[in-house]
Amino acid sequence: MPETEILKERSELDPNYQWDLRPMYADDAAWEADLAVLEEQIGAMAAFAGTLRDAESIGAFFDAETELVRRLANLYCYASMRRSEDTRAEAGQRMYARITAKYAQAMAALSFAEPEILALPEETLQAAVEDARLADHKFTMQNLLRRKPHTLSAAEEKLLASLGEALGAPAEIADNLQDADLVFDPALDSEGQSVEVTGANYIMLQMSLDRTLRKNAFASLYKGYRQHINTFAAAYAGTVKAAVAEAAARHYPSSRAMSMAGENVPAEVYDNLVASVHRHMPAMYRYLALRKKILGVDALHYYDVYAPLMGEIKTRYTYEQAQQMVLDAVAPLGPDYVALVQKAYAERWIDVYPNKGKSGGAYSTGTYDSNPYILTNFTGTLDSVSTLAHEMGHSMHSWHSNHHQPPQYADYTLFVAEVASTVNENLLIEQLLQKETQPQVRLYLLNQYLENFKGTVYRQTMFAEFEREAHAMAERGEALSPAALNALYRRLICDYFGPDLVVDDEVQYEWARIPHFYRPFYVYKYATGYSAAVALSEAILHEGAPAVQRYKEFLSMGGSAYPLDELRHAGVDLSTPAPVDAALQKFERILDEAEAVYAQMQP
Repeated sequence: MPETEILKERSELDPNYQWDLRPMYADDAAWEADLAVLEEQIGAMAAFAGTLRDAESIGAFFDAETELVRRLANLYCYASMRRSEDTRAEAGQRMYARITAKYAQAMAALSFAEPEILALPEETLQAAVEDARLADHKFTMQNLLRRKPHTLSAAEEKLLASLGEALGAPAEIADNLQDADLVFDPALDSEGQSVEVTGANYIMLQMSLDRTLRKNAFASLYKGYRQHINTFAAAYAGTVKAAVAEAAARHYPSSRAMSMAGENVPAEVYDNLVASVHRHMPAMYRYLALRKKILGVDALHYYDVYAPLMGEIKTRYTYEQAQQMVLDAVAPLGPDYVALVQKAYAERWIDVYPNKGKSGGAYSTGTYDSNPYILTNFTGTLDSVSTLAHEMGHSMHSWHSNHHQPPQYADYTLFVAEVASTVNENLLIEQLLQKETQPQVRLYLLNQYLENFKGTVYRQTMFAEFEREAHAMAERGEALSPAALNALYRRLICDYFGPDLVVDDEVQYEWARIPHFYRPFYVYKYATGYSAAVALSEAILHEGAPAVQRYKEFLSMGGSAYPLDELRHAGVDLSTPAPVDAALQKFERILDEAEAVYAQMQP
C-alpha cells in the first residue's frame, strides 16, 4: 500500500492481508460463551480461601489459577485485537471494556492466595517446595518465597489491589491531557505553508528534510507542553509518590528496588548500564559531530537530531518483497526458524495494512492457546520492513516459549521481551549492509543502525537516569516541581549529547511527553535488551551453529527461570558491564565506517 494512498475501511481490504482470529474464537458469540465460563471460574476461586495449608491444596489452587488466567488471557487478547481492528467500532470497544473489568475482578479474587500461603510456617513452606505434588509449580513456589518479606497480609494485599485504579489515575490524567486535550499550533514550512502538528505526527515532522518545518514544529509542540507543565509535573509526581509509598509499605529500600525485584534483577545491572553508557558518551558526541557535518549546519539543534542524513531513500517495497527480506535476514537461524516464519505468513498471523480506525504502530500479541499474532501498518518503507522483522522476533519468541513450556511458565518477562525482536532487526540490517555497495544507500543504512543505538541504548539510558534521580528526590522528601524536573532533564540532555548540540529552552519539557515514566523503571530494559541482542546477533553471525542453538534454547525458556539466568544460558551475562560495553564498541565500529564512507563521498 503506497504511503500516500487514502485509507480505506477495513471491509474494503483484501482479507488475505488481515489476521485470521478464527483459530482463537470462531466469532464474537464464541467469545461471549467463554466469558460466561470465566465468570464461573472467578466465582469458584473463593472456595480456596482459607484452605491453602499444604502441598496438595496449594497445588490444586495453582492448577485452578493457571486455567483461569489462561482463559482470561484468551478473552482479553481477542477483545484487544478486535478493538485494534477499528477503534471506532462499538463492538470491540464494548468487549474490551468488559474484559478489562473482569481482569480487575479476577486479580482481586486471586489476591488472597500469596499472603495466605506465605503465612504458613517456614518448615511447611520449605517442605512444600520439595514436595512432588508441587513439582509443576516448584519455580513458582521458590519465587513466591523470595518475595515473602515484601508480601503483606491478605487484607492489606486486597486493599492495595482495590486501590490499583486510583493509583493509576496520574498516568490516565497525563494520557488524556496528552492524547485528547493538548492542541498544538500549526507550524509553517519553508514555503510558508501551514502544517498541522500533533503528538502522532511530530516525529515524522522532525524527520522532514525541511529544517524550517522541523524548527517550527519543535517550537509548537513544546509550547503546548510548557503551557501545561504544572499539570504534567503534578501527574508525574503522583506516580512517583505512589511507587515510593508502596515500596515503603512492602519494606523495600526504594521504589527502584521494588520494581526490579519482580524479575530478580539487582540494582547493579541498572547502575552498570548507566556507568557504561557514560564511559561511551564520547562516541555519541562523535556521532552528533558527524551529523552536524553531513547536514551542513552551523549549529546542531535538538530539532536536527532526527533529520535524515542522506535525504529520503525513495525505494519502496511490496509486502511480498518485505516478507522475503525478512526470510533472508533470519536464514542464519536455520531452516526450522525460516519455516516457522513462512507458517506465520501462510496462516495469516499478520494484520498488514492500515485502515480507517485501526490502531497505529505495531505489536505482537497472543496467548498460550493462540497463534502469536502481529499487527502492523505496512506502508512499503524500509522502516515498515524493519518493523515486520521486529514483531516477527517477538512472535517467534512467544511461539518457542509456548511450545516448550507449560502454561504457568510460558510468559517471558519484560526484561527479555525486546531481545528477540532486536536480534531480528539487527540480522536484517546486517544482511542489507552485506549486499549494499552504493555509498549513499550504505551510509543511509549505517545511519539507521546508529539511530537504533542512539534511540534504544543512549536515549533510554538517559530516561533511566532521569527516573533514578526523580524517584530518589521523592524518597529524600524533595519536591518534584516543574522547575526541578526541567532542570534535571536539561542537565541530562547536556550530558548525553555533548558540546555540538544547542540545547534550546524547549528541550527541558521533553520529559513530560515520555509515557513510559508512568510505568516506573521500565525503560532501562530497552537498553539492556538491545545490548543483549547485539551480543546474540553478533554471535549468531560469527560463531554460527553453537550460538544459534543457545539462542533457540533461550527463546524456549519462557518464564521458567529468572531473566538474567536465561540470558546467561544464551551467552550474555548482564550482571557485568561487558555486554553493554561490547554493544557500544559495536556502535563505535559502525560510526567508524559511517565516517569513512562519508569521507569517500566527498569530492
